[in-house]
Amino acid sequence: MNNQKNSFFGKIDWLTISLWLALCIIGLFNIHAAVYDPENPGLFNMATRYGKQSMYIASALVLGITILIIDAKFFSSASPVIYALVILLLIAVLVVGKNVGGNQAWIDLGFFRLQPSEFGKLATCLLLANYLSSQSNKNPNMHTLAIGAGIVLFPVFLVMLQPDTGSALAFFSLIFVFYREGYVNNSLLIFGGLCIVLFVMALLVNAWILIGILAVLAGFFMWTFRKKRKNLINIGIIFAASAVFILSVDLVYNHVLQSHQRNRIDIILGKMDDPRGQGYNLNQSKIAIGSGQLWGKGYLQGTQTKYNFVPEQSTDFIFCTVGEEWGFVGSLFLIGIYLTLLLRIIHIAERQRSAFARIYAYGVASILFFHFFINIGMTIGIVPVIGIPLPFISYGGSSLWSFTILLFIMLKFDSNRKGVV
Repeated sequence: MNNQKNSFFGKIDWLTISLWLALCIIGLFNIHAAVYDPENPGLFNMATRYGKQSMYIASALVLGITILIIDAKFFSSASPVIYALVILLLIAVLVVGKNVGGNQAWIDLGFFRLQPSEFGKLATCLLLANYLSSQSNKNPNMHTLAIGAGIVLFPVFLVMLQPDTGSALAFFSLIFVFYREGYVNNSLLIFGGLCIVLFVMALLVNAWILIGILAVLAGFFMWTFRKKRKNLINIGIIFAASAVFILSVDLVYNHVLQSHQRNRIDIILGKMDDPRGQGYNLNQSKIAIGSGQLWGKGYLQGTQTKYNFVPEQSTDFIFCTVGEEWGFVGSLFLIGIYLTLLLRIIHIAERQRSAFARIYAYGVASILFFHFFINIGMTIGIVPVIGIPLPFISYGGSSLWSFTILLFIMLKFDSNRKGVV
């Protein structure tokens, strides 16, 4: 038994690999249901998306095994090179990329379309872990935070030029890495949450009325804490910053966001009703998920799915197929797998002996959580539609490979945690 525990395979976290494989298989069957072709019913028919996805899964498995064989030190030492190569790809896609749906985000290789932004998250996690771990013996400071933020924001800038807002926003989930390492405190996280609330409120309420309400609240807290000068100053600063932020919302909303992005937000907030236009995807998505009721209509029995009512149902809206054919129970089961995987990744992160492996694992958890929450959230109407895939489930080689590489590099670090990374 001791020899088995000390062997190469004994050190691998098989529960995480099982969860990864389960999600890939669930994804394959749901893609099969979403774009089912009666003339090409086979799961491995390369003329269909589900046939191609089976090939992507097989190649992802090969990638995963290869990563587990490679020396763990390679990923830490090569992280600057990997980051530089991905940055070059993000620049190249702006020049030679293929425009699909208004986004110039893909490089057409003939047999395959590569999406560099998916691999940008991987490269950023690696380099960020490399840099922050090199500073782990120092107290968190603004200089380190600024350089770390620069590592994250550089690819964000390039992705926004495509423009691909959804992929760009995913990078910001790495704020949880900075929080775990002590560069961002609770106050900053609360302030970030406050900004989101104020942004939404500023779209629903007149800016000056909202500022007036905040002024009353600030006055109340100032009176309550009037004997503590430091608290009065802090409350005054927060009120001033909030007022400036509220007044800037209109500028950002009307001059930074594109019209279709504004429309999607307006639909979520109930300011706009366009079931045949901008709101079509969301409306059909909610109909499909709701029609599944408790147990679902059964495999290949979804009418919304079968008659292509929901656009992009094998990619961004794959969760609709789950909701319609598996029902509430099946949807809850899938969400349970994701939550188990996320908790497992956090557990793996906390048991690492090296700062690099811990920071990287938290990067994996952050990116995975963002995609999971936002993708499912946009299909049920609690967040705007921004067009990002559901990890391991949505159709696409770039997404599947990048998330697989992300996960298996973490597993390699974990299997090597008694060594030096």
